[in-house]
Amino acid sequence: MLEFRLYMAQRLTALLMAPLVFGHIAVMIYAVQGGLSAAEILGRTQGSVFWFLFYGTFVFAVSIHASIGLRTILHEWSGLKGGLLNAVAALICAALLALGGRAVMAVTLL
Repeated sequence: MLEFRLYMAQRLTALLMAPLVFGHIAVMIYAVQGGLSAAEILGRTQGSVFWFLFYGTFVFAVSIHASIGLRTILHEWSGLKGGLLNAVAALICAALLALGGRAVMAVTLL
């Protein structure tokens, strides 16, 4: 039952990530073609609730999606099973959430 739930969670996060990836790419193309500097980009993102929610959601979805995928790879390559496998995957998810969350806060909060 856990495997099915993880499978569904990974598929749902993929559905959530798809439009966020396209949005991120569109913003990056706009910024590069517009000749915006890093300071100008930060000036536009800092204090913005929209960008905080956009990239916060992105980080949340990616953290879950990636940790489930890495859990599968660890199981196949290293033979980890059970609680240890789940603990390693949870640590990976927590690390990705922490690192991504820190980046989002640095870019969007004043």
